[in-house]
Amino acid sequence: MAKILIADDARIMRNILRLILEKQGHEVVAEAANGKEALELYEKFQPDLVTLDIHMEPVDGIGCLRDIMQQDASARVLMVSAIGQQRKIDEATSLGACGYVTKPFQQKDIDQLVQQALSG
Repeated sequence: MAKILIADDARIMRNILRLILEKQGHEVVAEAANGKEALELYEKFQPDLVTLDIHMEPVDGIGCLRDIMQQDASARVLMVSAIGQQRKIDEATSLGACGYVTKPFQQKDIDQLVQQALSG
């Protein structure tokens, strides 16, 4: 299955995503608490898929997405957002994100988005 990098400033959200993804048979190769860490880990592990929370400090998910896509235009990135961030979701999609999910999410939502991202 796929190697995945999870980036979210909330440890509980990283844990939830890890459980969902590992249940699907994927390998979570790294976790990051912000976009700066995520970019460094992306360069190190070259994962098949990245999940990026939109709101993180000091580098948010949009900034990290921009940097990842400049480095690797074929990167597959799913954005994770809170309800009410439609403008940010639109920006992420225009920068190359292949999908998004809003919190709180269900396992079936993640399952479907990951499958679509990896097959597309």
